[in-house]
Amino acid sequence: MGAYLSRILGRLWGEKEVRILILGLDGAGKTTILYRLQIGEVVTTIPTIGFNVETVTYRNIKFQVWDLGGQTSIRPYWRCYYANTDAVIYVVDSVDRDRLSTSREELHAMLEEDELRDSALLVFANKQDMVGAMSSAEVSDALGLGTLKNRQWSIFKTSAVKGDGLTEGLDWLVNIIQGSKQQQ
Repeated sequence: MGAYLSRILGRLWGEKEVRILILGLDGAGKTTILYRLQIGEVVTTIPTIGFNVETVTYRNIKFQVWDLGGQTSIRPYWRCYYANTDAVIYVVDSVDRDRLSTSREELHAMLEEDELRDSALLVFANKQDMVGAMSSAEVSDALGLGTLKNRQWSIFKTSAVKGDGLTEGLDWLVNIIQGSKQQQ
């Protein structure tokens, strides 16, 4: 009964539910971002084997957030989670220059999938608090974001540990999702 009432009230007050995937190579900070968004603090994490799924409510939108492991052996299974995805948050370690080409390959392969054709893309250029972090423009160039056609995307400099840039990125994402939901 409580869940039913919650759904009814959510519809009355405009609460929307959307499905978000957090993807990126291992060690980029995906799980740290997820829990920073959910509980507002940094928690000790271990490499994600499989996935974490949490609900994050932000600006009257309930995000069902799927944080998928980024190890090489797990990445082929990402496609099992693409169906009904409204947006992808792609997290990049801005200090890890050596793996940026791998990150670009994974990103572009993922975005070519039909199930993600209409999904918005939010890129977090993470670890900006570390010495040697690339700027968001450098990360954007390295990922080839400028070549993306017919997709709404944006990139934000973030520090999952400090929380910098996360709300700005989510604000952008909420505006995109609200705009696309109104067009339906």
